[in-house]
Amino acid sequence: MRDNDTIETVSRRKFITCTGGATLSLPWLESFADTSKSKTENPAQRLAFFYLPNGITRRGFFPGESDRPLPPFAGQNNVWRFEGKTVPPGSHQLTLTPTLAPLDKMRKKISVITGMDRTFQHGTDSHAQCASCFLTSVAPYEVKNSAYPLTRTLDHVAADSIGTTTPYSTLELSCNDHKNNIESIYFDNMSWYGTGHVAPSMRDPRKVYDRLFGTQSHTRFRNITDLALGNASQLQKRLSAEDRQKFGEYLESIRTIETRMDRIEKMKSELAEAKIKRPAEHLPRNEYIHLMGDLLVTALQNGLTNVGTLMLGPERWTTPTNWEGILDKPYSHHAMTHSIGNHLEHLLLLDRFHVSAFARLLERMDQIKEINGTTLLDNTIFTLGAGMGDGTTHQYNDLPLVVGGGGGGKLKMGKHVHCKRGTPLANLWLTQLKALGIKRDNYADSTGTVSEIQA
Repeated sequence: MRDNDTIETVSRRKFITCTGGATLSLPWLESFADTSKSKTENPAQRLAFFYLPNGITRRGFFPGESDRPLPPFAGQNNVWRFEGKTVPPGSHQLTLTPTLAPLDKMRKKISVITGMDRTFQHGTDSHAQCASCFLTSVAPYEVKNSAYPLTRTLDHVAADSIGTTTPYSTLELSCNDHKNNIESIYFDNMSWYGTGHVAPSMRDPRKVYDRLFGTQSHTRFRNITDLALGNASQLQKRLSAEDRQKFGEYLESIRTIETRMDRIEKMKSELAEAKIKRPAEHLPRNEYIHLMGDLLVTALQNGLTNVGTLMLGPERWTTPTNWEGILDKPYSHHAMTHSIGNHLEHLLLLDRFHVSAFARLLERMDQIKEINGTTLLDNTIFTLGAGMGDGTTHQYNDLPLVVGGGGGGKLKMGKHVHCKRGTPLANLWLTQLKALGIKRDNYADSTGTVSEIQA
């Protein structure tokens, strides 16, 4: 327990100053909280997105479709409407399919949303509007003189309200470090300030880390956790046992990220010395995705941002990717979806890995304690989704969506919600804005909210 007679309230700024001025954001610590406020103040609300490119394999993701026929490839600019097995609209018991099985530990803090649709605005390739318009705030054909129904996206709309006090109003991350820019920016970005104005994503974990935590490339500043720990020792005795553990866990999480990045850097150097030319990618794919996810969670945890997006890859690019630890050799994700009969098992493995990477972040967030006995996950709306329902048929209906977290108690989890045909994806975005306390009557082409998950 804290001794309120000997421990004064210390601001976050003062605490960081006492740790030697290291540019390191810290988690919420009860020992330095103002107890007169902590019981009444609410934790910050966060919003994050985990985006899957090129759709998913339906028979692995959607309940009741394990034996569905493999669909034939639809042309590049065609969009099919595939209707899965009949599921009545409404709330159902949550059934985790093989692709969704990694979410089992978090089943009480997620909801699977199916049946939501988007409208494809003819005039571009079918992939071009997937990521770019996934979070858009306008209805199809609403933007004049543009082939894209695209303007300010949901992350920035939300950040206008919940991102005004953080160092970064939004954080855009991408796991696409391909150097061959074979497509336009619309295939490779999901965050936009407005029509034609992309919010560039960061793709290099080292640069992301340096930007967020202010580390220097010079050797003596390389391990910022050693610097912070050394100068923070005078404060350790003022922390409660619980806060000492929390502070240690936080610094260890930073150290783990640094260690992983050092491992990747070492691997890249060894490969360069051996003159081994690897096709297109130079990072182990599973390490890369896990690391970028950890950076996003750490930024949310420590108040660097309240809003973030993580795009796992680009739409449509045919460059083979190394899927170390997942697939046996380089493959093009997009190309595999167009030949599903030859790559069904590969696609199912890839989809399951993506979901497991999302589940891993949810589990980590649920272990991070915040004010009033809540967790970071409880105070976050974290959505996994894709802008295309199936990469083979290019369908824009029945999108794959998983919503994690509780939105500060404003959302109900632990169910499968199947929406009636024609329900726009924008209904989910409007629901999330309302859960964040942002007053909106509508969003893009919304027709209402998803009442089944509203608390």
